[in-house]
Amino acid sequence: MTTDSLPPTPAAPSGHEVGKREMLVARNVTMRFGGLVAVDDVDLTVHSGEIVGLIGPNGAGKTTFFNCLTGLYKPTSGEVRFADQLLPPKPRQVVVAGMARTFQNIRLFPNMTALENVMVGRYCRTSSMALTSILRGPKYRQEEAQTRERASELLEYVGMKGQGGHLARNLPYGDQRRLEIARALATDPKLLLLDEPTAGMNPQETRQAEELIFRIRDSGLAVVVIEHDMRFIFNLCDRVLCLVRGKTLVEGTAAQVQSDPRVIEAYIGSPDSEDGADDA
Repeated sequence: MTTDSLPPTPAAPSGHEVGKREMLVARNVTMRFGGLVAVDDVDLTVHSGEIVGLIGPNGAGKTTFFNCLTGLYKPTSGEVRFADQLLPPKPRQVVVAGMARTFQNIRLFPNMTALENVMVGRYCRTSSMALTSILRGPKYRQEEAQTRERASELLEYVGMKGQGGHLARNLPYGDQRRLEIARALATDPKLLLLDEPTAGMNPQETRQAEELIFRIRDSGLAVVVIEHDMRFIFNLCDRVLCLVRGKTLVEGTAAQVQSDPRVIEAYIGSPDSEDGADDA
């Protein structure tokens, strides 16, 4: 396998479909925690083969919205549809449907090797039953060999060739971020959601992450990214949605959002609001 293209998955659309087919549609999503409205009537549509950015000041509701999209939270109201099917608020079923995510705080299995971490992501696509697995029958051995091969391919794809035997906890920070992406890709997703994939990275690692996300998009997957690095997000994304205090402030192309004075004000404030301004 070459590292220029993602290993084939059933999700990859043909070239004429890219950017046209609706993959994810969130409508009127609201999430309340008691009297706190963390996400307030937010809409989002993601098409195949595009990268959508989700930005906003701290406390804007970005991760809460992500959690509603991926089944960790059941929205108080509104709905999330994926590939024209209503998504259940159950993370495993969301993954099986074709959505995968990474987290703001790295969630690897630290005492497992890099290869084993990626293999864990692949098990949602295996079919060996418990008894077959316990007895290590022929079907189990075949699927285990295929899972191991796929995990090795994905490690090479994200730039970690030869590191499969290293414990996750001993990997450099940037490699741990890449490992999370490899594990997410092992689920054969149609849509990949990345929560601050460059957090803590140096400029070189950030450029490598950008190149990797472009390759993932070019393979046919849709990508949604939360990120605080504005230069990164505006270079990367086809469209950007900006949230402020749980509400949609503006949505448009990277150029439109970047130049919108409301976005600038949301991040740095206006002269009139410097004194006594509330935290975003």
